[in-house]
Amino acid sequence: MVEWLSVVAVMAGIFVIVTTEILPIGLLTSIGSSFEVSDGMAGLMMTMPGFLAAVSAPVVTVATARVDRRVMLCAFTALLALANGLAAVAPGYGLVLVSRVMVGITIGGFWSIGAGLADRLVPAEKVGRAVSVIFSAVPLGSVLGVPAGTFIGELAGWRTAFVAMGVLTVGVLGLLVLVLPPLPPTATTRLSVLGGLFRRVNVRFALLLTFLVVLAHFGAYTYVTPFLEEVTHASAGLITVLLLVYGAAGILGNFLGSSLVARRPRAGFGAAAALLAGATLLLPVLGGSTAGALGLLVVWGAAYGAVPACSQTWFVKAAPEAPEAASVLFTASFQATISLGALVGGSILDRTSPSVVMALGGVTAALVVVVVLAHVARGKF
Repeated sequence: MVEWLSVVAVMAGIFVIVTTEILPIGLLTSIGSSFEVSDGMAGLMMTMPGFLAAVSAPVVTVATARVDRRVMLCAFTALLALANGLAAVAPGYGLVLVSRVMVGITIGGFWSIGAGLADRLVPAEKVGRAVSVIFSAVPLGSVLGVPAGTFIGELAGWRTAFVAMGVLTVGVLGLLVLVLPPLPPTATTRLSVLGGLFRRVNVRFALLLTFLVVLAHFGAYTYVTPFLEEVTHASAGLITVLLLVYGAAGILGNFLGSSLVARRPRAGFGAAAALLAGATLLLPVLGGSTAGALGLLVVWGAAYGAVPACSQTWFVKAAPEAPEAASVLFTASFQATISLGALVGGSILDRTSPSVVMALGGVTAALVVVVVLAHVARGKF
């Protein structure tokens, strides 16, 4: 029982991180209006954390390689609480972006350490289930965090949503302190180890797959609220419901994807990418109606729900002897591409329309299927 409390604590840590990172998606237009910036400029709130996380993942992990991992997880969670507090009281958009820098540092450090801890918290035969539980935090952040944040923002203002997130983060910090056991480093992650991983074919494929699928998803999903407002003509309340349904589908996709990718990693990644491509390509065609948008968001949510576990599993399988180093690469590539996707999507949105953003996301996701097929042809995994 105690071991599973530790797993839940790590999952809760990732949940508040994911929720904080993507919270601006549901509040994008209201925050932008508050500071008189465009939707594309407001998308910097998604760009900043990703770039900082990509840099901090290797730097912080290597710099603190000899520090107890429990101490580091608690320190990063405390930093996240401060970031939410700063966002809530920021008098100008510049300070909001400073808070997002703090979020990025937290993501890079916590994810790199926490994502690979399952085998240290539970017996070997339970690791697969523990990974599913830990990564369920990603869709849970969508199913609970973003809709709840959107609802609070509509009810009491976007600043209140960040206050609520800060209070929740403090609670998670207390849980980590209480239930997480000491986790002294078992292997020192060095830059030379990270460099060596790049020479492996399977690691390079993992990087390419992660880059394409995350670029496709966040290039489109960051601006799903403007799409639902302008194309579906959904009200604020309906958008909250649609995002809630999207997140619920993501939870299902996480557990189904984790189960499939453990046995057939190529099939798991390929299926998730194909579904994501189909959903985003069809949104400009069918998303004008509530029913069409709802159905496609369910498919999209289920598809993306499987992606983090698929990506992390692929990295670990490519470097089984260096799980923390593999997690660093996973985190850095994932987060760098989140920021790039948000940046590219915002630039396209300001010049075209939300429908074009969705269609380009679908085309990019379709490339993942091509890469997976190429990997099959090479006889890997």
